[in-house]
Amino acid sequence: MAKPTTDTRVPVTVLTGFLGSGKTTLLNRILTEQHGLRMAVIENEFGEVGVDDALVLDSKEEIFEMNNGCICCTVRGDLIRILSALMRRRDRFDRIVIETTGLADPAPVAQTFFMDDELAEQLRLDAIVTLVDAAHITAHLDEVKPEGVENEAVEQLAFADRIVLNKTDLVSPDELIAVIKRVRSINAIAPVIPALQAGIELAEILDVGAFDLERVLEFDPAFLTESDHCHDTSVTSVGLEIPGEVDVELLNTWLGELLATKGVDIFRSKGVLAPAGSAVEYVFQGVHMLFDGSDGREWGDRERINRMVFIGRNLDRGELDSSFRACLVNK
Repeated sequence: MAKPTTDTRVPVTVLTGFLGSGKTTLLNRILTEQHGLRMAVIENEFGEVGVDDALVLDSKEEIFEMNNGCICCTVRGDLIRILSALMRRRDRFDRIVIETTGLADPAPVAQTFFMDDELAEQLRLDAIVTLVDAAHITAHLDEVKPEGVENEAVEQLAFADRIVLNKTDLVSPDELIAVIKRVRSINAIAPVIPALQAGIELAEILDVGAFDLERVLEFDPAFLTESDHCHDTSVTSVGLEIPGEVDVELLNTWLGELLATKGVDIFRSKGVLAPAGSAVEYVFQGVHMLFDGSDGREWGDRERINRMVFIGRNLDRGELDSSFRACLVNK
């Protein structure tokens, strides 16, 4: 799916997933397939992708040109510095792929595109793609962590915009159904793409505009209303669909208080709201306490319905529902 023609920023795809899930296999496909795309790739750890045929362009900026015209950057310092260095070579690529380590929390990577104003003007987070090892994901999700230590596999799934369910040949049909149910219990909104050896169509994960909720709701208005609890009941996916218009002042107060009190526990938030007196939607999205909003499509004759989703820890569905309804103009 092509990116919106009105948005000229470089799309960025983040590949994440637990150790052994197949990230490197997928990245090697991205780098070697004859797709005609010009890509820059940032890795957390040097050496995960073979660069034997690479030509070092500038060792100070840690940029390598792959043999199919791609550029590979190895992260040895601050991600913002590397991205800034890449943008000085903007004419060399059309999109960026960031591969995290298997034990990474994708949140800090996603936050980069909210925190730095200069980069936000040049880059847009297109999608967080999480790879899952169908044969081992359940064990990773069930792993008991020391107090205060997060389960990386849970967080990687919770943050996903696309989930590649890899190594499906290693499980039985019944086991596969159970794995999908488990994955859905943590993240009920991200499409699940079954795969063998990360063999998927790149169009399913690149330039999909998955971080743009407006486009998702255009073809599936109920996309955010599904909700399930994961095995660890502290992590939930809460979707709300509430008709009516909201008082902007009350809405700003509600959002501010919500992020201030629950921001640490909210992994992802997205929504399309109907401000009173406005002819256009208000589209918001957030990562933890970082928040971004903009005008969306015109409402036209469509019914004014507010749609939101929150994925995080210790979320109270009833409280979220009632506190938002308090912001409606006609309660």
